[in-house]
Amino acid sequence: MSTTLVTTIAELKALSAKLLSAAPDPAGRGGGTLGLVPTMGALHAGHAELARTAVAENDVVVASVFVNPLQFGDPADLERYPRTTDADLAVLDAAGVDVMFAPSAAEMYPGGEPAVRVTAGKLGELYEGASRPGHFDGALTVVAKLLHAGRPDTGLAPADAAGRQSYRAYFGQKDAQQLALVQRMVADLNFPVDIVPVPIVRDGDGLALSSRNRFLSDGERDAALVLSHALRLLRRRADAHEPLDIPSAEELVHMTPGVELDYLEVVDPDTLAVRAENCQDTPFTGRALALIAARVGSVRLIDNVTLG
Repeated sequence: MSTTLVTTIAELKALSAKLLSAAPDPAGRGGGTLGLVPTMGALHAGHAELARTAVAENDVVVASVFVNPLQFGDPADLERYPRTTDADLAVLDAAGVDVMFAPSAAEMYPGGEPAVRVTAGKLGELYEGASRPGHFDGALTVVAKLLHAGRPDTGLAPADAAGRQSYRAYFGQKDAQQLALVQRMVADLNFPVDIVPVPIVRDGDGLALSSRNRFLSDGERDAALVLSHALRLLRRRADAHEPLDIPSAEELVHMTPGVELDYLEVVDPDTLAVRAENCQDTPFTGRALALIAARVGSVRLIDNVTLG
């Protein structure tokens, strides 16, 4: 069965319910499982991995493709974000996704930009939020709407004995701050969905895949590799239980022509609070997450790596 394209929430709910009703039920739970993969399109191999993971774990999978205007502070950035609907449909079809939901802005925001939004709070003002004010409020608002839109009225199995939901949403770990905020929103506001993190997908030379990579020239792409090099330097030191020497990793970025470092932080992987202990002057122990963001030419890129 090929991927079916729908553009309205009503179509999405009706088709998801129909597909779930036809799903086999070997566990006898009285329903199927549904995976949702929210994206902004311009799909690459990282998105394909999200989709394949969801397909492997669920009876029915929906992927949304919606360029959310609430996440863009600069209208020019919104305008140049690539729209590749036909190519995206082909990627999802190859991954085995059942439904591609590609709504218009009017479908998602029928009254125009919403007067009430989900706020990301203090965490949304750090790191990416400091450079892109309001970005995460827009991201959480659309994710909340997509989680509601993607859940059909019928056909889902009840949660199992371990409390695992039969409705799951899949997010890439490259956008670590967004993932953390979505997890907090779902927990704090009691959304009946499990958030499933999927590891970063990289090119063979280590560059994290991103829809923005297509805007890099060949020279800029080579320069962008310094982000993953800096992160690997920190990981090698963490694996050896040495002091991380963050200034050396920062200097590596500063010495690369055409690359402007925004931040390089080592944080708690659960709260994203900056982790001061065991990072700089003493041997590294425990767990942490190293976050990096930089502008390469005119393109802003992010990456991260788990330490410990």
